Amino acid sequence: MIAELERTPCAAEIVVVDNASTDATSRVARSYPGVRIVTEPNKGLVRARRTGFEATSAPVVANIDADTRLPRGWLATVLREFSQDPRLVALSGPYLYDGFSPLARAAVKVFYSFGYIGYLLNHFVLRGGAMLQGGNFVLRRDAWERAGGFDTRISFYGEDTDVARRISRFGRVKWTWRLPMHTSGRRLLHEGIVRTGTVYAINFVWVTLFGRPYTKRYTDVRPKDPRAAS
Repeated sequence: MIAELERTPCAAEIVVVDNASTDATSRVARSYPGVRIVTEPNKGLVRARRTGFEATSAPVVANIDADTRLPRGWLATVLREFSQDPRLVALSGPYLYDGFSPLARAAVKVFYSFGYIGYLLNHFVLRGGAMLQGGNFVLRRDAWERAGGFDTRISFYGEDTDVARRISRFGRVKWTWRLPMHTSGRRLLHEGIVRTGTVYAINFVWVTLFGRPYTKRYTDVRPKDPRAAS
């Protein structure tokens, strides 16, 4: 994020949520100038997102996970999209998984393609919600506050679909291939691409139709090196 801000200077604040970490996450984050650390002692992805959101004051808030890296031009794309469309309330794009073989990358692309088709059908035909990629989505603050903010009853799966479903009532949600984000593929490698993709797909449908995730439990797969959070 710091490197991307240097490439595309703008008024911004960087907030890192220490979510009950047991490693050197906070120490590593504090070594970077301009980074503010906030603590969320109750472990959980959605709780961490809520704490980070409440600690910021900007009109547009990016939700970026600890194991992601912004590619060159990511911030410029975000600024351009929100400045050009005042109705835009949420923006997201796909993950580019590091360390994957060409075959594994192709499998991920297939799952994304099916998800994108579902997004187009759901958002533009059925008008029932939208699609966001957790760890690579940006929200307009006033719209998300009107939508009620993060639902901490959700543990993990379906949190991004819940955000997309509720915020879409207050404006336009856009998912674009032009906003990719590099990330670790550790969950997919740990649990398997097909299994992980299937679980995500089931919860996307379940949250869209019923407003709650189907899968309640998840495996906490964390990076071994806290420097991945930098």
